Amino acid sequence: MLKKLSTYWMCQLGGWGANFVISLFFYLTLSTRKIDNFFFLVCLGISLGILFSHLMRMVIKEYHFLQKPLQQQIFSFVSVTLLFAILYACTNVAIEKLIGLKDSTGPKISLLNEITRNVINDFFLLFIWNLIYYIFHYVERNRKQEVDTLKLQSLVKELELKTIKSHINPHFIFNALNSIRALVDENPERARRAITELSNILRSSMQTEKLETVPLERELNIVKDYLALEKMRFEERLSIEMDIDEDTLNQPIPPMMLQTLVENAIKHGISKQIKGGVVRVASDFVNDHHELVVQNTGQLSSVINHDGFGVKSTQDRLNLLYQGKATFDIKNLDDDTVESRIIMPVII
Repeated sequence: MLKKLSTYWMCQLGGWGANFVISLFFYLTLSTRKIDNFFFLVCLGISLGILFSHLMRMVIKEYHFLQKPLQQQIFSFVSVTLLFAILYACTNVAIEKLIGLKDSTGPKISLLNEITRNVINDFFLLFIWNLIYYIFHYVERNRKQEVDTLKLQSLVKELELKTIKSHINPHFIFNALNSIRALVDENPERARRAITELSNILRSSMQTEKLETVPLERELNIVKDYLALEKMRFEERLSIEMDIDEDTLNQPIPPMMLQTLVENAIKHGISKQIKGGVVRVASDFVNDHHELVVQNTGQLSSVINHDGFGVKSTQDRLNLLYQGKATFDIKNLDDDTVESRIIMPVII
């Protein structure tokens, strides 16, 4: 049974249960007079405390008090506590009078004074309840942010290793070196540029990337070097199109994310086509968001597995870095084109 209770309800029952035990202890050890219907009065107060504290929590969640600025949180905290203390006190007094649980041994006080005394006591209880609730969620939010940061760092390291393995495997290097060797006599200048491009790619792969984001321009330079080498390999079978809004070049993106999508487009798209195809990379501002698009000839069924590393790593990194404010989608644009689209917040 306890395993089915949420942490919240375990804390609720534990906290109000402790309040009952404390009230009972002080009554049995320190009280100088006998109070009529004491147990009923305490049980009624505890039951109403559970009810109104739960309703207060529903209001806090419904109006997103925990997401507001600090000053608004403090104002909301005090206001909602006072409101529910008044409701708590009025309900308690009304039920006591309705079912006749009045303590006849105590001093006679007016209804207004009785409600005021209950409001003060209930405000104190609900204030402590709210304080614990806010502290718990503050600590929990910080802990979640730390966990998300560690997950993101781990994912980036894993992606770096995958990229290094992809770039430094013999198949990739042999293809690049064979293409360069064929150019040495035929086009020495192009061969020198190809060596520089290969060097840039290997250097970027070997570097330990400690930043969560890099400027698009930096990532785009590596992508261009990679496509230039693949162009030597596929020759006329590979066409490359770039449609980059210059205003987006300084926008931060996760490192190697665009590179991974372009590699997948070549590996699972162009290389599968007998006649080759087109890889198109676009970057633009759309509806106050930064959109990155990679299109390639092919079909999704034979292009990439949705559970593959490239797709999964892109989804995970965007979720961790932008907390749900960025999206990634890959789909068949038409019968002969696959599109990968990333939509991210604009960073000013």
